[in-house]
Amino acid sequence: MTGQRTGSRAAAGLVGLVGTFLVWEVASRTGLVPAYYLRPPSVVLPTAVRLLGDTGFLRALVATVFATLIAVAVAVAVAVPAGLLLGSVTWVRRAVMTLVEFLRPIPSVALIPLALLTFGTGPDTKIALAVYGGLWPILFNTMYALDELDPLHVETARAFGVGRLGVLGRVALPSAAPFVLTGVRLTFAISLAVVVSVELFAGGTVGLGQFILEASSGASQMDEVLAATVLAGLIGYGANAGLERLNNRLFAWNARGGER
Repeated sequence: MTGQRTGSRAAAGLVGLVGTFLVWEVASRTGLVPAYYLRPPSVVLPTAVRLLGDTGFLRALVATVFATLIAVAVAVAVAVPAGLLLGSVTWVRRAVMTLVEFLRPIPSVALIPLALLTFGTGPDTKIALAVYGGLWPILFNTMYALDELDPLHVETARAFGVGRLGVLGRVALPSAAPFVLTGVRLTFAISLAVVVSVELFAGGTVGLGQFILEASSGASQMDEVLAATVLAGLIGYGANAGLERLNNRLFAWNARGGER
């Protein structure tokens, strides 16, 4: 049943994507939008295929994806323990939540000048900002998962002599895992967007953002700009679809939590 639901959802998403490309094609071909700037998909998609055979572009693509994966891994390593702590220790949560709610709305791109002064123009800057922007979904999903933890499970573990750390590792973390994985899905999308944005606005590092910036300097290269943008979107879509399938495979017993 879960597989059928996932397949029908993927088919509906594919139909929506094809429909978007068709509307885009018609709007560009009919002059509804300037075709000089918004090249039609019939031009952009072949350009995307061509770029995948270009060594320089592939280097930029790999650099962006690699930085995103590092940022997601660091965000998980930071946010999951922090979420378990804030979700299980009431006084720590009360003491820290004001600071968390203050920091969370600050956009990562607003911190680019500070990050450039701190880390320079290397890959560390985009990774640090992507970690900052991406850790919040995992942190809050972990916290809220503990709020829904069945107290009976906790009391049963304690009755068998399991300590606080044991309860967190053997009871709380497995129960929170579907929520954490959903947070990872959101974090990947956010981290990818932040990485590309930093590459675009800060420069100084190889990546999709820098490629888009250089291509946009000439209006005749707008097909490459749009092709790189489409490929970035496809990377995000593919990662989300893969993580969703992993979530359904590992946590079919908790479909409601996985859909959060």
